[in-house]
Amino acid sequence: MHLPKPFVARGSRVLRCRSCLLAAHVCICDFKTSYQSAAQFFLLMHHNEGFKPTNTGRLIEDCIADTRSFEWSRTEPSDALISAITDESIDPYIVFPEGEGYEGRMVEYVPKAGKRPVFILLDGTWRQARRMFRLSRYLDHLPVIQPNVVVSSSYHLRKAAVDGQLCTAEVAALMLRQVEDNVGANILSAYYSIFNDHYKAARLSRPLDDQSAAKLFLRGLASD
Repeated sequence: MHLPKPFVARGSRVLRCRSCLLAAHVCICDFKTSYQSAAQFFLLMHHNEGFKPTNTGRLIEDCIADTRSFEWSRTEPSDALISAITDESIDPYIVFPEGEGYEGRMVEYVPKAGKRPVFILLDGTWRQARRMFRLSRYLDHLPVIQPNVVVSSSYHLRKAAVDGQLCTAEVAALMLRQVEDNVGANILSAYYSIFNDHYKAARLSRPLDDQSAAKLFLRGLASD
């Protein structure tokens, strides 16, 4: 769990919730859930990401139980990360788009008996994620899996370097669908939608929609 560091960029004077990091009047913490998926996520976070209000990796931590986060290091990965990825009970994959130089590592997901799929997400800007992927030599032995992208990103809080690139939470939702966990994917997608709407409402000073489909869905789960 990353403790929030001082946020000194644009919007640093906004009174924020210390948990979700959104402006306090648009806090989304009431919509958090803890869904137990058959899959697990490891977030390998660039050191700049943990305290950014626009970061979506924390949405996965909020929704999908057992999500773990590790701060990325080029040369000194934590003992906790090395121990986690060498656990014989898991089936780990780095989630990253296909490209030149590592074609032989690209795989399709096939369930392995007795092993829990773990998806390692490189949580940073696209430029940072590419660098993390290229320089993390201690991950070179792991297979790489690409999400099946069927829609364009709805994340507009940062500009993508290339059209079609997705944010971390969107990638996680796609990976849940690839392991046929549609319930988990729907929960994460709904929470992400609420995050997007609340962030924009604060930035544009517009009212919140308390009857959005995403909110009704998560409220219905909470009342069951």
